Amino acid sequence: MKTTAQRSPYAWRTVDIVVAAVLGVAIGVIFWFWGMLWQATAPLFVFFPPAQAVIYGIWLLPGVLGMLVLRKPGAGVLTSVAAATVSALLGTHWGMIVLVAGFFQGLLPELVFLAGRYRSWGMAASVLAAAAAALAPIGMDLTMTYADWPASFMAAYAAFVAASSVLIAGVGGRLLTTALARAGALTPFPSARG
Repeated sequence: MKTTAQRSPYAWRTVDIVVAAVLGVAIGVIFWFWGMLWQATAPLFVFFPPAQAVIYGIWLLPGVLGMLVLRKPGAGVLTSVAAATVSALLGTHWGMIVLVAGFFQGLLPELVFLAGRYRSWGMAASVLAAAAAALAPIGMDLTMTYADWPASFMAAYAAFVAASSVLIAGVGGRLLTTALARAGALTPFPSARG
């Protein structure tokens, strides 16, 4: 039996699973409110619907934040799918497709951290991970929901989703991780050291 000192830094502990689930549940509740905000603000963007994606980035936060906090393979997917599941259970007009979206929105940022061999956790990695996460809704939304838009609308939508993801999930996720570490909330994790 391996001791704690011999255990791989990528091995999952009970506390890792619990924290990923708690982050997912908390963000899933925010998703539910954000879905209502999305619906309520739609009339404000009737002049140029792609601009509404300026508020999209919150849906891309859990995949990035889960990785930044837990720093383990699978953390982005677990946190993002947990958030999507809570959102679906609370009721979303997008239906169960949010589970598929949650999976890809967690997987794509994971691939960025994997490419860095799980060693780079700074602002640049966070922003790149958020940009990667944005590819999921860009691909899904432009083929499933907005396929009838003109190319100019599609390009604008992609740009707004990417910018929102970079700011909210990337920069916001990194700043939130730093704030949690400074507050002592991440003591059992490597992210407590910055």
